[in-house]
Amino acid sequence: MSRDAGCAFCAIVAGETPADRVLETADLMAFLDQRPVFKGHVLLVPREHVVTLPDLPAALRDGFLEAAQRIATAVVDGLGAQGSFVAINTVVSQSVPHLHLHVVPRTKGDGLRGFFWPRQKYADLDDRGQYAARLRAALQ
Repeated sequence: MSRDAGCAFCAIVAGETPADRVLETADLMAFLDQRPVFKGHVLLVPREHVVTLPDLPAALRDGFLEAAQRIATAVVDGLGAQGSFVAINTVVSQSVPHLHLHVVPRTKGDGLRGFFWPRQKYADLDDRGQYAARLRAALQ
């Protein structure tokens, strides 16, 4: 299993840095964020040092998503949240260069408004269609 000696999350996985662990499997670990958006904010990481979601090995994808589902359910069942916000930053706004998925407990009226950035509009349907075409081409 690869590890980055300077990575804060690798140090948590190795037990060198304390964390409030909430889920552990052979491949994954989830723990409370030390600077939560709301109490119960969980970070899910692969034990292996993986920098971004595109780098996640195929063998870990299903387990990673399954753990995210379990945590999203647990914040509702265990904390009384009405739902959750689940997100992954890839490079931009990724505070630690080790893949991590956020599960943030949510309740109506909690003060969190949609995404954390201003929305932009497409100029028209043609503009929107061009973006879709570029993405379809990149996905082929």
